[in-house]
Amino acid sequence: MPPVIAVTGASGRVGGRVAHRLSGADAATRLIGRDPTRLPDLPGAMPAQPAEYGDGEAMRRALEGAQTLFLVSAHESPGRVKEHCTAVDAAVAAGVERIVYVSFTGAAPNATFTFARDHWHTEQYIRSCGVRHTFLRDNFYLGAIPAMTGDDGVLRGPGGQGRVAAVAHDDIADAAAAVLLDDTRSHDRVVYDLTGPAAFTLAEAAETLSEVTGRTVTYHLESHEEAYASRAGYGAEEWEVTGWVTSYEAIAVGEMAAVSDAVPRLTGHPAQGLRDYLAAHPSSWRHLLRG
Repeated sequence: MPPVIAVTGASGRVGGRVAHRLSGADAATRLIGRDPTRLPDLPGAMPAQPAEYGDGEAMRRALEGAQTLFLVSAHESPGRVKEHCTAVDAAVAAGVERIVYVSFTGAAPNATFTFARDHWHTEQYIRSCGVRHTFLRDNFYLGAIPAMTGDDGVLRGPGGQGRVAAVAHDDIADAAAAVLLDDTRSHDRVVYDLTGPAAFTLAEAAETLSEVTGRTVTYHLESHEEAYASRAGYGAEEWEVTGWVTSYEAIAVGEMAAVSDAVPRLTGHPAQGLRDYLAAHPSSWRHLLRG
């Protein structure tokens, strides 16, 4: 029997894409999610397993017999690191031999982007457990650029003149599948920064959005205080708003600017840039035409 790859978050944008790619490669997979009814029914996939990261016993049962775990990071929350650690403990208890974890670029204990700190702590915990591991540090998602742009055609944030090497979900999934399907140990203890082909400023992103959509899009540089004030009306908790604001501030200080060749090296094809992404995904910016 081929080794089983357990895929978490298989109903999401990253995990779902990875699950489809593994199925297309005839890999044996086990799809795990909080709601099994939302998981795709794919050739080669074993019956879906319901489990939440914070439920160690459910995760252990779901992972029994799996050799590799593709661990998509949990939704942001104050207890996210604890959830990750519980899931990792369950994997170790179930006999999982390798963990491929979806992290974030610039993961560090003092990262400007507060959510990137969670990823660093999770990486450190996985390292301490002694299992084979690979970390995929995604940059900002390309899809987030049009999503952050308001219906009024304004992209607001304290991103300064910093650059971001944003990456497409499809490129992340292609890279992840390549790592998961290659069990030669060549990826063990390796950290891959997954980025697009170039880094751009948010002002340049606004120009590209204007050219592709035909709608005038501008970038409004906010101060730290303005950024918090403009997001106050969403009703989000302080830790979440801080994450939103610091994501821009991490761009401003250059923590998302480095461009890597990991996507083409792992996948054999070029990474997708912003213009190509927007052209291929008009639904991502359709809201701008209604503004």
